Order: sequence, then C-alpha cells, then structure tokens
Amino acid sequence: MSKFSRRQLLIFFGASAGTAVLAPTLGRQHFGSNPNVAQAVLPLKFTPVRLPHPLPIYQEQKSFYATAINYQGSVINASTDTRLSTYNIVDDVVVPPEYERYVIVRWGDRVYPNPEEYFGYNNDYTGFVPLDGRNPNDGYLWVNHEYVSYPFTFTLPEVPEDLAGLPESYPLVVGQSLPADKTDLLLLGEIMYNMGGSVLRMARQNRAGRYSIVKDPNNRRIHGLSGLGINSQRSDQYKTITSWGSKSYQKGDQNYLLSTGPAATQVFPLSVDGLGNKIIGTAYNCSGGTTPWGTILSAEENFQASTAFFVGVTESVKSDGTQTSYTAGTSGEKFGLVGEKYGWMVEIDPSNPNFRPRKHTALGRYRHENIAMRAEAGKKLVAYMGDDRRGGHTWKFVSKGTVSAPNSKNNSALFEEGTLYVARYNPDGTGTWIPLDLNATTNPIPPSVLGLKEIAALGKASRNGLIKLPRRNGVAGQTTDGGAFNLDTTNEATALPGYQGKKLSNFYTSQGAVLVDAFLAANLLGGTPTARPEDIEVHPRTKDVFIAYTDGAAGSDGYPDSRIFVVSKYSPAVNAGQPSGELFKIMENSSDATGTTFRWQRFAKGGEAGAEPGSGFANVDNLAFDPQGNIWGVTDMSTSAHNGFDVGAAATPLAIDHRVVGSNSPSVDDSNLNVQTSNLIGVFGNNWLFFIPTTGPDAGEIVPFAYGPPRCELTGPTFIGDTLILSVQHPGEDCPFTPQQTLSRTIEMLDLNGTLFNQQRTVPRGSNWPSNIEGNPQGPPRPSVIGIRRKQSNGTFV
Repeated sequence: MSKFSRRQLLIFFGASAGTAVLAPTLGRQHFGSNPNVAQAVLPLKFTPVRLPHPLPIYQEQKSFYATAINYQGSVINASTDTRLSTYNIVDDVVVPPEYERYVIVRWGDRVYPNPEEYFGYNNDYTGFVPLDGRNPNDGYLWVNHEYVSYPFTFTLPEVPEDLAGLPESYPLVVGQSLPADKTDLLLLGEIMYNMGGSVLRMARQNRAGRYSIVKDPNNRRIHGLSGLGINSQRSDQYKTITSWGSKSYQKGDQNYLLSTGPAATQVFPLSVDGLGNKIIGTAYNCSGGTTPWGTILSAEENFQASTAFFVGVTESVKSDGTQTSYTAGTSGEKFGLVGEKYGWMVEIDPSNPNFRPRKHTALGRYRHENIAMRAEAGKKLVAYMGDDRRGGHTWKFVSKGTVSAPNSKNNSALFEEGTLYVARYNPDGTGTWIPLDLNATTNPIPPSVLGLKEIAALGKASRNGLIKLPRRNGVAGQTTDGGAFNLDTTNEATALPGYQGKKLSNFYTSQGAVLVDAFLAANLLGGTPTARPEDIEVHPRTKDVFIAYTDGAAGSDGYPDSRIFVVSKYSPAVNAGQPSGELFKIMENSSDATGTTFRWQRFAKGGEAGAEPGSGFANVDNLAFDPQGNIWGVTDMSTSAHNGFDVGAAATPLAIDHRVVGSNSPSVDDSNLNVQTSNLIGVFGNNWLFFIPTTGPDAGEIVPFAYGPPRCELTGPTFIGDTLILSVQHPGEDCPFTPQQTLSRTIEMLDLNGTLFNQQRTVPRGSNWPSNIEGNPQGPPRPSVIGIRRKQSNGTFV
C-alpha cells in the first residue's frame, strides 16, 4: 500500500518525532538542482487527477476524471471502492481542475536569431537561470533534446515496419522533406541537429503571469553537430565532411566543445580524429542538473550505436580508452565522431555565449542520466550521478579542491580533478563507495551471487545473472582486446578467476582510460549493478540522497543485484511484487559526504497498490523537491506497453497476466524477456506525474497530479515560484497521428485488496497533442515544454 505511518515518514525524511516533517527554513534553499525560496507549509488545495488504477488516495479524497481535452471532465467522490469498470484516456496533459497548463515552446518553433534554426526534438531536462540570479520572472531556460523518434520520420531506428507510408511530422513542422536513405547526410544531420540542447530567454510580465519565450541574441542551439566545421582540420577522409545540407545552420560552424580532466590529456590525444581536445557536438542529452553558480550540466545518455540502432557512436573501447573502431552504418561513422568523446557530463553557461561548453571527464563516461550536487563553502564539491542502463551503477564524485562561495563560477573548475566512486550495496542496509583508481584491486560480484534471490525463488536467474567485464587478450581464454566480455552463471567457474585479485592497471593503460570505460571498470571493482538509476536528488535539509531506480528487469547490459532489487516476479500469486522500479535513499556516514561508507533504505516500491509490496506507480524517473518539501516524481513506462497496446499501426494488444512468474507467461516463454515489466505496466495507462506529501493528513500517499498524452513521457520538472516547468516528450511515439483511431480492450488489474478485476479501456492509438488543443485535431504531435500553475495563483505551486 502507498500509505506510510507518520513514524515511517519521520524516520525516512530525517525529522525528529516532535517536529513537522521537512519544516522549511526561511531563506534561500536549494531543492534538488533548482533554487527556490522556501515558504510556509500549506494544506493541499486541489483535486487529484483520476488514473485508471486504484489508489488509496481515492478512498479519502475526490478526484478529477478527464473526459475530453481542454479541461473537460467530472469530479468523482471519495469511495471505499476505487475500481473503475471503464476508463477513457484523453489526448491531453490532464491537470487538476484548479490548475491550468499551457505550452511555452514546441518542437520546430523558430525562436532564434537565425530564422532557419528551430527548437529541437524530444525535450527532457529543464533548468532555469534568472538573469540577475534572483528574479524568477526573467531568465534563461535550458532544455535538453534527448533523441529522435517517429513520427519525425519513418527512417529511424526501431520504427515499426507497418508505419511505412504513413504521414511524417517533420515535413509538416519544419517545412522540408527528408530522404529515406539512412546513410544520407541530410537525414543523419537533421537527426543530430534535433538532439543536444537549447538556450532560450523566458520571461513573464508579472509574478502571476504566464511564461513565454522572448527574443534574445543569446537564444541558441548546442546540438549533436555543433563545431562540425573543425573536421576541415583533419587529415583523414572526414576532412570534407563539414556540412549536412544547404541551409545556414546545416553548414558546419566552429562551435566545438572542449573537455577537462584525465581523458582530455591521456586519451583524446590518441583519438583517430586527430582533433585532440576538440569535440564535435553534444547529443543524447537526457536529464541533468543546475549548479548553484548558474551553469547547466547536461547528461549524455544513450550514445551507444549498432548497425541496427544507427544513431550514435561506438561505445566499446580498447585498453587505452580509444574506440575499437567506427561502427558501420552509424552517424558516428558518417561524420567521423569518435566514440570516446561521447557519454559525458557537459557544462553549459546559458547566460554567457562566450563560455565554450565542456565535457568533464573526471565524472566518468557511461550512460549519464542526471547529476545532483552538494556545494557548501569551505567543503569539497560532491556530485551524485546514475548510469541509466540495466545493471548500471550509482556514482559519486568528490572534488580535489574546495568550494569557495557556492554561487561563484570558479567552482566549475572543481569538476576537473577529483575522485569518482561507484556504490556497492550490501544486503544488510550498509554500503561502500569504491574509488575508480588505476591501482584499485579487482573483485567482481559473481553472477551466482547477483542472482541469489531469483535463483532461490525460481531456480534460475534472468539472463543467467549477466555481468559485463572488459575483454582483454589472454584473460579467460579471450584472444582479442577491447569491448566487453559476458560473464554469467554458465561460464562463471572458468572465466571469473581471470578477473579477480588484479589491478585496474592490468586492464587499462591510464586513469583517463579507466574513466572512459567506467561502466566495465566499476563491474571489475565490485560496484553493485542496479535497477536503472534514472534520477538522483539531494534532500535540501538532511542532505540524504534520493534515487529513482526505474526498472528491475535484467537486460543485455547486465543484471541488477537481486539481493537489493526486485528483478522479476517470484510467485504465481496475482498480488506478488512486481519489478517495476523502486525509490531509495542513501544516508552518508560522513557529514560532508566525502567518506566511503553509507547506509541505504527503500522508501517506495513500484507496482500496483494492491501488490505486496506495491506503492501504486511504475518506473519512477525524474525526481524533484518543491518549496514545501514534497517529493515529486514522473514515470517512464516503456512506450511499447502503454495501456496494454504495442506500438505501430496495428497496435496489437499485449498479454496482461498477473499469474506470470519470473520470465514466463502463458503466451510468451522467453528466458530473456521480463514479461511482467513490459506488459503489466499497461494497467497504469499513460505516463504521469505524482507527488508524495510529507506533511498533513495525506502525508505518505501517492497523489496523482497529472498525466500526459498517449505514448508520451513527462520529464524535466523544474519549480519556479508558482509554476512547474515540465517537458512533454515524444507524444504519439511510434504510432500514426492521422488518421486517428480509438483502441479498446479489457485489462485485468489489482484492486487494493490484492484481488483481480477487469476494466474496459479506450485510448487514442497515437497523439495529436498539442495540435489538437490548438484547433488542429489531426495535426502532428510536437514535443513541447509547458508551464503548469494555479488558475488563481497565490504565489505558490501547492
């Protein structure tokens, strides 16, 4: 159940028994990565949004059930029976009736000094930097652009084949057509241009007004091919690849990036591009963080490419940290982008266009999701990060130098030198930070140990407890150098000894090379493979570290430690726990967070509220603290399982069977497919935004605040005064937007008492948002950044 006792809340959030939870301290505080002014705790004064599945909050409060776009709906009274026999999904951002949502900027909007440039695709993290450091009414908005997906164009990775010939959105929005050849420079260039990030001036006329984008000479794009013009400095075959089209923004510029730290001096001088410390572009930008001194850190996540997934670069590297080779048929190969220069944290200064963005290699190279910081005067800078992959790690960076004033831009230099640690969780609630040092001793966790819990329950671990280690000639019978070796329970006895009791220096030639290959190096050292750490935030008062682990299933990258995380469904009981994410907290044993030991707790468990355990959400992603200290979360359920329908024109219904055990179901028998993660999440409908109040009568409840259009993901929550800035990413992904069709099916789900009932669900096949709320009901979906605020604003959000 999602209700927590007052004592549990007090313990979890670090308050004493005689105090209010998270009682705010007046004055300037930092909540997560966003600065806000703390305000007095106010009672909740809105109607929670009604979702398809039962939640305890619906027994206690009225809820708003949307029936059509643009705020149409009805209020349902609280009832002990929270089952809904029918539910209709609306193609809109649905918010409580006391609030309004409005679009600030959309994909394709021309908001730059160069009228040919346009706002990028699939916006994610947002960060706001006031012009004067204080005034929330005027400043620079940073927006990440993570990736590109259909209906942008059909010629993209993983697009369902039955969408061929159906309308694409790119010609309608941008005003030109794209070639269908996936090796064409124009196609690949426009894909790369639509990733990266945007700097935009955002202001409102008064404290209670709406935000809008305003003209400013500093409005600019930093994208996947920024600086492509420096290819002309090369001596290889890429010397002439300096543009991807005839438009002004498609001709390579000199806006290249730089790097700092060990890889900048020890690895990049060896890179085959011959460009040394110069880097072309930033892309694959997922979440991030805003520093107290007013810069943005943008996380490069899924940069890895294959011939099938052709948008990206080579991930695998040799012992010196340079890529094994270009990956055939990819954008990396086409433009000469060397793999070791991508997968980093990138720092940008929105208010200073003369600040050349830089990639801080001391923070490690992996599939970065986010960053959260502790910056206190006279202390070392501490940053927490996650590697968002199955079996990815939780990280901490501690600077060598100390913070001067937290708002000083000199602090950026602290990211250039320090120690990167990986977390090792122990089943007893303790943990250790292991330094990624060239002289550190190797001690991988055996696959049989990782899989203990699942093996005990089911006799076998999913993916055989897979853990990846660096491939080296002569180790465990290998004959090649570079890339990854798959260690699992089938070869553990013979292969594992070759990786134990050595030094990282036996596998890498420099500290820079270790950092380039941080994921595999961390596995070597015994870091805990985890359940996809999506977001990390530091509690504003206690400094505890909140972590959203989004998905416990194993995958081709690795297997989360089953002693720590729920990795599959261990019982045929319909209400058995589901492996759909967890919310953790780390408590450092050192007051300044520079120590090497910690304690950890699980606060909330993904899964239906009728499951045991289950908190009533699935796949929590971004987290944020609001000015009242409530914790907010958005969900990241896989597009291909929303509402129990697969993507594509056919929208095939998926099997939703609560009796499934482990990786098997009556309709699917595949030991490498975690069925309950990919299918059971269909009960939750669209991705949504919730919060957990930490004071008052509803403290500890999962309170639904909003849900997004079909097939979308809500990302990048940022609180600015009375407004929540939110990204609406990939509405209508991998589905037709015209002609629009309504899908209908029966879905079984759990009642709060753990028994099953059926619901008839209807949902649009794809999405037309926000075209539909702007008078074009069959128009293309457009990823957008929105604002949400009270219709009658009182200066606070809740």
